[in-house]
Amino acid sequence: MEKLKAVLIDDESSGLGALYEKLQKYCPQVEVLQTCDTAEKGIAAIDSLRPDLVFLDVEMPFMNGFVLVQHLQYKNFELIFVTAYDQYAIKAIRYSALDYLLKPVEVEELKAAVEKAMEKRFGAQASSAASTRLDLLLENFEVEKKKFKRIAIPASDGLQVVPIEDIVYLEASANYTMLYLADGTKLTASRTLKDFEELLPAEMFVRIHHSYIINVNCVKKYIRGEGGQVVLSNKAVLDVAKRKKQEFMKALGL
Repeated sequence: MEKLKAVLIDDESSGLGALYEKLQKYCPQVEVLQTCDTAEKGIAAIDSLRPDLVFLDVEMPFMNGFVLVQHLQYKNFELIFVTAYDQYAIKAIRYSALDYLLKPVEVEELKAAVEKAMEKRFGAQASSAASTRLDLLLENFEVEKKKFKRIAIPASDGLQVVPIEDIVYLEASANYTMLYLADGTKLTASRTLKDFEELLPAEMFVRIHHSYIINVNCVKKYIRGEGGQVVLSNKAVLDVAKRKKQEFMKALGL
């Protein structure tokens, strides 16, 4: 069995030890190369050992996890953040198609995160998108809160980075989502519509139906009816659910 060579970084020795023990006990596919209790040690370990996987605490003194990534020379690894709940940090992480675990780390969530990392690194659809995800993370961290410019779309063959303003609308397709872009491109994302509803800025995107989320800036016409219909800039005509009509009107400032 192929193993993920991992580096663990956390300034709290108890958290570091607990994560190490859980990996040893429940994740035999992970080989821990080094544990680091400071960001400086973590940077040195990553650049010298070139791991497949890094577990990184977000909240560390002197240098948080985002700043640590900025200082790295080697970035071709899968990254799992370990964090206490921080809505902004988690949103930046998810926008970049990265994974995170909440403290205290639950065993089942840890095992699931490791399996996803294995698939990204060694699976049939493994790609070289790791550094792209990290670069996008840094971009999202730099911009003003809640004003992320681009989003990483995870697909079966890798990752596509899309400016959010280019998304005209999104359509549910079982556990996948279809994204329709301004240039006519159609993407299939391995995320649910609910995931995108949570991620995309509410001032720009509104759910008008159980199957649709639209970019309000792309609305060209509204056709009255019980719920009505909306005509978008790409000429798509979509139904507005009756129960969503008021929310839709509010989003348009009506």
